[in-house]
Amino acid sequence: MDPDSDTLDFDAETLCRKISNLTRTLMEFWEGGGWAPGAAAEMLDKSMLHWQSSLAASLVHWTKSTSDGDLILAWTNLGALVEGLLMLFLCVFYNDYERDIDGIIRRHKRIDPDESHLGELRQFFVRRIWSPQNSWNPYVEMIQQRRNAVHAFKKRKIGTFEEWTDALRLHLSFLREIANGLPYPDEGYFAPSED
Repeated sequence: MDPDSDTLDFDAETLCRKISNLTRTLMEFWEGGGWAPGAAAEMLDKSMLHWQSSLAASLVHWTKSTSDGDLILAWTNLGALVEGLLMLFLCVFYNDYERDIDGIIRRHKRIDPDESHLGELRQFFVRRIWSPQNSWNPYVEMIQQRRNAVHAFKKRKIGTFEEWTDALRLHLSFLREIANGLPYPDEGYFAPSED
């Protein structure tokens, strides 16, 4: 996937601000269940969506960093946001997920989206949500691999801060797509905002 063309004009701090604002307005709407039905509302109600907002606000801390440790934490921060967005999407559409015969399985048991790991979520989205022509899999897989460096004792590819900034561009585009793919009670009354 390519980033939205307007993101090419944004510096890292502007990208962080837009991601933070859009994440905050999105999470505030869905926190407590939003207007999701039944089990979906219950799952969203127990979710820590305000942590997603806080994590998005933390991205800006990495824009002036230079150490490998900070870069690993920057990828970890971004990875937590990606994972949270995938969970949010499946929780909002939980009733559909629950009826899907190809749900996320761990140890021969079907699990709910909020119990899933990024790899499991990514694989489910590849199988059931993303089309081959419109797949976020390469982006999510790259984020997953770089974020996992936080667990490693052996050498892993962590890229550079320039690559992380490029990933922020993609993340804003990814976030926009997820936000625009969720239902809202009145499109004219509410839409998540990045400004």
